[in-house]
Amino acid sequence: MPAPARDIQVDAVLPPTPPEINPIAAKLASSKDPASNAAARILSKYLDELMRVPGTNVRFGLDPILALIPGVGDTVASGAGVIILLDALRSGIPIPVFLRMALNMGINFAIGLIPGAGALASVFFKSNTRNLKLLLAWQAGHQDKVKRSTLHFYAGIILLIAMIIGFIAIAWAFYAWLFYSAAHAVLHALGFS
Repeated sequence: MPAPARDIQVDAVLPPTPPEINPIAAKLASSKDPASNAAARILSKYLDELMRVPGTNVRFGLDPILALIPGVGDTVASGAGVIILLDALRSGIPIPVFLRMALNMGINFAIGLIPGAGALASVFFKSNTRNLKLLLAWQAGHQDKVKRSTLHFYAGIILLIAMIIGFIAIAWAFYAWLFYSAAHAVLHALGFS
C-alpha cells in the first residue's frame, strides 16, 4: 500500500537577514529627503553633544576629543563636519548661508590647532551644532526652496574642496612652523645656533 501524499506548501525560502552592524550608518543611508537633515542631526549630536560633564550642563562630543590629537584629529573632525555642509547643499541652501557655516567650521578648525587649549575651546564653540541651527533656521523660513539644487550643490562642492585644501595647507604650515620654532629653541638652548 503506497504512503499517503502529504501536502507541503513552501511560500518562499529567504536568506537570513544580516544583523544591522552600524545603526548610525543605516540611519544616514535611509534618508533621501533633504529636509530631514538626518546626517546633520546625527553628526552634530556625535561631534558636539554626545556626553555631559557630570554635575554640569556642559555637553561635548567627539570633536574636542579628536582635537587632542594634533593635526590629525582636527582634520578628521572637520571631515565629519563637511558632511553637515554637504547636507546643507543638498537642501539648496544659498551660498551666503553656506559661507557662514563654512566660517564656523573654519573657526573650529583654527582653534583646534592650538594644542590642548583648542580642544577645550571646541567644547564651547560647537561649530557643528551652530551649523545645524543655521540650516534648520534657513529651512524653517524657506520651506518652498528646500529641494535638491544641482547648481548650488556643485558650487558648494567646489568651495568645500577649496576649503579642505586650505585647511590642510594651514595645518601643515602651522605645525611646520611650530616644529621649526621648537627645534630652533632647543638648538639655541644647547648652544648650537
